[in-house]
Amino acid sequence: MFLNNLFIFVELKLRKNPNMLNNISKILIAISVFLFISESAQAQDPAFSQFYANPLYLNPAFAGAGEGGCPRANLNYRDQWPGIGRTYITTSASWDQHVNQIGGGLGVIVSQDRSGAGHLNTSHASLLYSYHLQVNNSFAFKAGFEASYRMINLDWTNLTFGDMIDPQYGFIYPTNEDIDNYTQSVNFPDFSAGFIGYQENLYFGFAAHHLTQPNQGFISESQLPRKYTAHIGGRFPLTRYKNKITEVSPNFLYQRQQDFQQFNYGIYVNRGPIVGGLWARNSLKNFDSFILMLGLIQDTFKFGYSYDITVSNLKNSNTLGAHELSFTLFMPCRSRSKSFNTISCPQF
Repeated sequence: MFLNNLFIFVELKLRKNPNMLNNISKILIAISVFLFISESAQAQDPAFSQFYANPLYLNPAFAGAGEGGCPRANLNYRDQWPGIGRTYITTSASWDQHVNQIGGGLGVIVSQDRSGAGHLNTSHASLLYSYHLQVNNSFAFKAGFEASYRMINLDWTNLTFGDMIDPQYGFIYPTNEDIDNYTQSVNFPDFSAGFIGYQENLYFGFAAHHLTQPNQGFISESQLPRKYTAHIGGRFPLTRYKNKITEVSPNFLYQRQQDFQQFNYGIYVNRGPIVGGLWARNSLKNFDSFILMLGLIQDTFKFGYSYDITVSNLKNSNTLGAHELSFTLFMPCRSRSKSFNTISCPQF
């Protein structure tokens, strides 16, 4: 998240004192732009706090893993750091179901990430297939494959460059950069894969995204780093009262992309239709946030809301954390697969 944090730091400093731009400000702005367009760019994929509520985005092996293999549609929305002007907004929509005739699941997902108030937009559309193998009566395995087409658009006219800055008056000069001849968009195919193993109360999975590390550079070559995801958890009943079972589900998520590593760990508590969760997220060098989640599960739909409470150094910058919404519509099956065991993982 280096590039994102750099943009935030510069923007906050300039808002507080726009007439005190010095050489450090010039350097930061220049670096923040050219880090992205040069071969040294190392931006990370957007991450959802409710990662199980966006299963196809997390791991392609989840395609067709809904209740009984029935069709489901997911909508997800994340607004990160709204206190600085809705600068990072990520949305996605997906559909998937299990198909007996092909022995696995099919899925479709489209996603868009808007950065810098819409100056940088990254979109992708994917087709997914997962093969389902029932190893024995208690253990099943799914292997998933994803083929994507990615589109990255950059609005150069709304970027600021170091040669536009006057030390006293701020951004008053035109840039000498030849932005009219710079590439406005980059498009390329992308491929991912993953697997899931699960039994009645335990599950684990692994996914690798951007397997071919495609070039995403605007001016020079810049490979999209591979992203590795590992997740593991369990779901255990505690008490029963008036036909309502209280369940707890501890979970752990690890993601790595280039040099950036992230850990999510926490617990869900499910009682009847109500689900609550408390999570922590941190990297190797920085404790980022606590995550509070509340959800409602019904027979035909589920809805979740989560809020990221920032505890890192950004907590003093009025970023206002992050809001996230998820909605899933459960559709009826024509016929449920007798050999299909549903993954007993959390809904959010």
